[in-house]
Amino acid sequence: MSKSITELFGELVFDEDTMEQRLPKDTFRELQKTMKEGRSLNIKIANAVANAMKDWALEHGATHYTHWFQPMTGVTAEKHDGFINVNGKGKVILEFSGKELIKGEPDASSFPNGGLRATFEARGYTAWDPTSYAFIKNNVLCIPTAFCSYSGHALDKKTPLLRSMEAVNKQALRILKLFGNETVKSVKTTVGPEQEYFLVDKKFYEQRKDLIYTGRTLFGAPSPKGQEMEDHYFGTIKSRVQEFMNDLNNELWKLGILAKTEHNEVAPAQHELAPIFTTTNIATDHNQLTMELIQRIAKKHDLVALLHEKPFEGINGSGKHNNWSLSTDTGINLLEPGETPHENAQFLLFLCAVLKAADEHQDLLRLSVATAGNDHRLGANEAPPAIISVFLGDELTEILEAIENDQPYDGKEKEIMKVGAHVLPKFAKDATDRNRTSPFAFTGNKFEFRMLGSSASIAGCNIVLNTAIADELKQFADVLEKAPDFTSALHALIQGTIKEHKQIIFNGNGYDESWVEEAQKRGLLNLKTTPDALPYFIKENNIELFKRHHVLDEEEVTSRYEIMMEEYVKVLNIEALTMVDMAKKEILPAVSLYSKRLAETCLMKEKLVSQQQCYEKETLEKMTQLLNKAYQALTHLESILETSKTINDFEQLAFFYRDNLILAMNDLREPCDELETMTAQDVWPFPTYGKLLFGII
Repeated sequence: MSKSITELFGELVFDEDTMEQRLPKDTFRELQKTMKEGRSLNIKIANAVANAMKDWALEHGATHYTHWFQPMTGVTAEKHDGFINVNGKGKVILEFSGKELIKGEPDASSFPNGGLRATFEARGYTAWDPTSYAFIKNNVLCIPTAFCSYSGHALDKKTPLLRSMEAVNKQALRILKLFGNETVKSVKTTVGPEQEYFLVDKKFYEQRKDLIYTGRTLFGAPSPKGQEMEDHYFGTIKSRVQEFMNDLNNELWKLGILAKTEHNEVAPAQHELAPIFTTTNIATDHNQLTMELIQRIAKKHDLVALLHEKPFEGINGSGKHNNWSLSTDTGINLLEPGETPHENAQFLLFLCAVLKAADEHQDLLRLSVATAGNDHRLGANEAPPAIISVFLGDELTEILEAIENDQPYDGKEKEIMKVGAHVLPKFAKDATDRNRTSPFAFTGNKFEFRMLGSSASIAGCNIVLNTAIADELKQFADVLEKAPDFTSALHALIQGTIKEHKQIIFNGNGYDESWVEEAQKRGLLNLKTTPDALPYFIKENNIELFKRHHVLDEEEVTSRYEIMMEEYVKVLNIEALTMVDMAKKEILPAVSLYSKRLAETCLMKEKLVSQQQCYEKETLEKMTQLLNKAYQALTHLESILETSKTINDFEQLAFFYRDNLILAMNDLREPCDELETMTAQDVWPFPTYGKLLFGII
């Protein structure tokens, strides 16, 4: 008999309930203090926890343990160690110590480090994050950890994320204390990341080098049908896909991941999974696991999941909406406006902190989502533009305008929706519509940062969000704590913030070309590509921001800048080499073969039939022109790749690729895609868009 969802949920997680059942009361209380108050854990307690964790893991079939961490590769890393140890009598015993739980020593030399250490300096440390529960994956006990170098520099995404969460907590508590709230002990950022992805049939995927090597199609003519009928979005989920989703949900629930919503997305073969909100570092862990499980479970159903931001040209790509909010340990959402937001001064102050952060740190928000893959998506008619703006909706915008102009605001009554059929229930209309074109939208009691790409870790953008907002809260607290009259100082602070930063508010259509011109008039940045955005990371004021809140030091900022630039270069280089390989070995030979068939048929026809028009001859002439164009483009692309080998500076190379390589790749793709439309199906060397997008029956 299959287990119910409540029985299944969290069965592979060493969660708080499991700890309470298996640990002595004193040990459990000490561990709770560590988890909730950030206290250090002594070795005696660690030994007790480790032993209980080992026994629980063995009961669930685990044979090994690993310190599971998130290096700056964008994926997770793990080194498995067995529980076995020798007993001196030719047998083994099963052990797991507190020291092994708290600290690990993986080789750090081969992970991206951006110059933080030399290749021969191999030592690195992993440190247990007790706020994120251990879990079992593939019969391995996984212990979520941070990862640092021998010198103490963060080599991962989790360490600065935890630091940024501490920064927000510290400054938000100062603000709450000013409002007379003494009961709140901690403030945590919470996130619910919506994950988009594509599913394609495994047999078609295996025939395409571009998908295998790069995750996206580098060639491909449009299918006769794309997404223009708008029939896939929220459409009936195909049986094969539903079976995959059911298996995925079960595996996610076993790991305590709050998978809640699933549906078909806009593009054919595209889908979305959304979880319930949880604390940001746990949400980050869970999203990494979600991406891994989506890909692994898809293969069990002879499917392949594509997490690239733009797998197919001409149809929607995939993003990851980062729904961000602030919550107290007493269960209060600090971004909840309440019934009368215009009278809720505490909410308005936190709202102003977010507005000010978005305006003053547009550059950091933009670069936090900058990748070669996401450059294909941002600004298209499916995703937010590369310009940062904030959507608030009509009611909140009107409230802020009233405060700015010292005018009274009459709170609006909830409007009852009337849908024209008496049998349907009446319900209150929301205060504002949603704006899917906004990169940073207030959606009721949270902000939805919609620019993040589907394959990215959510750690990067949340490190920036947390740090930027912590800085604004610090500035607010510094002013208000010194104010002789809190009420008047609060009003002046909110009013002044609105006046200085209202240009970041935009409730219109972000896809409209006129917005680009309007944004420029407002002084907003338009950083279109990754090389445009990343240099802002190492500007002095941004380095000082991260240093001020002890999130990243100067060396750590610089290293991440170098890693992100190098990744951009490496991605484009792999794509270009793959294009060359496919064009040389597959496309051009296939077209030549088909051209031979056309030529032979044409010659036979001329001998047997007298005719003025010849389909084969006209097609052959056009194909020959396109084939020559493709060959010239291929030669040009190869020459650019050769030139790139002479450029040793990664920053210079990134701009060279942006200005030359991408254009050359597009020049090669254009004639090849047109040749696909003219070449017989039995000759074309790999599956078309039609098969990939509509091949799951």
